[in-house]
Amino acid sequence: MDRETAIAHRWMRLDGIDVFYREAGPADAPVVLLPHGYPCSSFQYRDFMPALADRWRLLAPDFPGFGYSGTPDPARFSYTFDGYADFLGRFADAFGLRRFALYLHDYGSQIGLRLAMADPERVAALIIQNGDVYEDELGPKYEGLRAYWDDPTMEGRSALTGAVSEEGFREEFLNDVPAGLAEQISPDLWKLAWGQLGSPLRREIMVGLMEGLKDNLSWFPKYQDYLREHQPPTLIVWGPHDGYMPEGAARAYLRDLPDAELHLLDGGHWALETNLAEIVALSRDFLARSHA
Repeated sequence: MDRETAIAHRWMRLDGIDVFYREAGPADAPVVLLPHGYPCSSFQYRDFMPALADRWRLLAPDFPGFGYSGTPDPARFSYTFDGYADFLGRFADAFGLRRFALYLHDYGSQIGLRLAMADPERVAALIIQNGDVYEDELGPKYEGLRAYWDDPTMEGRSALTGAVSEEGFREEFLNDVPAGLAEQISPDLWKLAWGQLGSPLRREIMVGLMEGLKDNLSWFPKYQDYLREHQPPTLIVWGPHDGYMPEGAARAYLRDLPDAELHLLDGGHWALETNLAEIVALSRDFLARSHA
């Protein structure tokens, strides 16, 4: 990695919020926007970004309440998927981004697709990696959440609160990957994510987002309508060792995007940790063809 492809670690003030973001690549290059997942931050893209930065400009913000960004009072910021989609749009506007590719993973898929639906002409291409939008293909790890959504008891909410812990985050990152792959996933991921939840407000935000996933299901048909209507060029790179989003969740995209490229990797939900070289090679080829 040289200076031209190195990541710059920066802060900006956006709508009164201190926002941390990572940036790599030439300022005049085609843009790839990288919204992150739960319970991570832009840290998840730390190795992916420099691998593409010779040809693309990559921008990865930490959402408010995550990572190194600020945690504004809930009276000033909506800690919902709608709120985060609005934030991502304002972040893109702050850089004058008129057109970009989106990397969609985990919560970032819900947030990024809402942004795409709001302004489809801005979206040049999609890279989808373990981001679910088909309710009938949700994996078995959703069973506990579904039980709480159907019967939101205090006991059930206590279980969600318990999942917002270092051990809970460890489970999120290892999430059904075989032992050989688990050894490649650094504990830095869950230890950093847990260490960044140093306030009760941040932990409550995480619980609220898990509760909000129930209402998010009503958006799944809207996401599918967007994909079916606009047919954005799409690369699907997927780690099927994923208790939340198994192989069927990846194949389901082909219902609405029959021309999408689908690659099933020997990886799990956090495939950038175990399958980085494959995803980089596939992304470079795809972006070169679809996002000049």
